[in-house]
Amino acid sequence: MEGTSHGNVGIVIPSYNESDNIVPLIEEIVRYMPDALIVVVDDSLDLQTVAAVKTLRLPQVQVIHRHEKGGRGSAIIEGIRWLRGKECGIIVEMDADFSHPPKQIPELVSYLQKKKLDLLIATRYLPESRVENWPFSRRIFSKCSNWLTRHTLQVPVSDYTNGFRVYSRAASDIIVEHCGHRGTGFIPLSEILVSIYYRGLLVGEVPTVFVNRGRGESSLNFREIKNALVGLWMIYALKQELKRQKCWR
Repeated sequence: MEGTSHGNVGIVIPSYNESDNIVPLIEEIVRYMPDALIVVVDDSLDLQTVAAVKTLRLPQVQVIHRHEKGGRGSAIIEGIRWLRGKECGIIVEMDADFSHPPKQIPELVSYLQKKKLDLLIATRYLPESRVENWPFSRRIFSKCSNWLTRHTLQVPVSDYTNGFRVYSRAASDIIVEHCGHRGTGFIPLSEILVSIYYRGLLVGEVPTVFVNRGRGESSLNFREIKNALVGLWMIYALKQELKRQKCWR
């Protein structure tokens, strides 16, 4: 589907020390989504990633540099807010390290539209999915954290923590208006999922190929893992609050 046109689509990419990856990633995204508006939200202490993005000289690509590391979740929310201001009706989020294949974006956007979904997750844990180059310890941690989160929050998906997602306009409205207040780092991924699902919007998932980073520096550290585990009870409280308000269908 090289060269497929999907107008009114925005793509947000959170980045932290991704100057080696960001240019080839954007070039590949543009290959498959030439009409999409792309915003990079960069938390790096230096301006190397910003400078790399600017070398592309592409009018549909913008970069927002933040002066401290606010975490992946808040970067996504800031990017979604910016893209909504540009009237993007569908918004894709993805990592900057080639973990998520750009060639799958047109398929994800089309699937969301066809099924009239509000949130589509490209999941690592469907039978047709594949995970490459992941250390055994990382696989175990991810599966355990997803198991715990799934049994606590009870949203019918298999992957709460993969950041390869597509949102409808209704979902992005909820994200900007209601999310980002219950933790940092990776916590907003579950907060967003709960906020959308328990307000009665439609959630789905499809298989994907997840490739562990080959270049760059991972943004996952012990502090973010700890914050995610501690923050789970806050997302559980949000779920209970939405159910009491009868937001759930």
